[in-house]
Amino acid sequence: MDEGYANLPTSHLLGSVPAVTQDDRKPSPPTAQDAAATSRLQEFPPAPGGNGGGYRPPGGPADGDVENQADWKGYFNVASYAPYFNVDTDVVVDRLISSIYPMDGFYRKIDANPDMYGPLWITTTLVFMLAAFGNYATYLMQNKNDLDIWNFDVGYFSWAASVMYGYAVIVPGMFFFLFQYFGSRQSLVRFWCMWGYSLFVFIPGSVLLLIPVEFLRWVIIALAGGASSWFIALNLKECTEGADLMVLMASASVLQFALALFIKVFFFA
Repeated sequence: MDEGYANLPTSHLLGSVPAVTQDDRKPSPPTAQDAAATSRLQEFPPAPGGNGGGYRPPGGPADGDVENQADWKGYFNVASYAPYFNVDTDVVVDRLISSIYPMDGFYRKIDANPDMYGPLWITTTLVFMLAAFGNYATYLMQNKNDLDIWNFDVGYFSWAASVMYGYAVIVPGMFFFLFQYFGSRQSLVRFWCMWGYSLFVFIPGSVLLLIPVEFLRWVIIALAGGASSWFIALNLKECTEGADLMVLMASASVLQFALALFIKVFFFA
């Protein structure tokens, strides 16, 4: 029996199984579809279907079910922005920690999937804390004889909302266009995300500013403003990819520290 199999030709034993060559083991080059999916990560707002940037909601509609992003109407479509708010709590917490510790590579964490949930939550929380704690700080700093004339200033809410929301939207947009003008191609939504998380340090700072000691208040706001400015400078340096844009980075840091001084002078004077 063994001799019979031994006398069979080799081609008969192999049958129709194709031989694997060295070229077959090489990975196939990326297709045009893969390149298009990667480029969509940089679009704003993201394409609701396919592999658009940001977070894709589970069970999201297919490509043909939602209007194409190339259409201008996509900017007014709520579904275009939904992926940026579909983010896990663990991701947001990790980014909050990275915003306080700038050396943790924050920009790399948001490079592929920036979110807007964290910045919106931070800004809104900061608005209410500045208005409430600012009023309470004036109460603590007044003399006991003057407490009978103290009133809660509702105008703090409108001022805090105008300044914080305006800063979180306009300043990143301004630097986005400046970077574009000087040849550094950036993503507007990543700038919004980065600037939004840079404001987180002012939330614990506003709590500490309740201490009714003026010298300590200035030390606290200087530390908070310095940390926020350093966070912006480091991440802008990382995203410029070696370009010489030191003037823009210095300007962004100065604006960030100026915001800290405004918080101290206006809300905690």
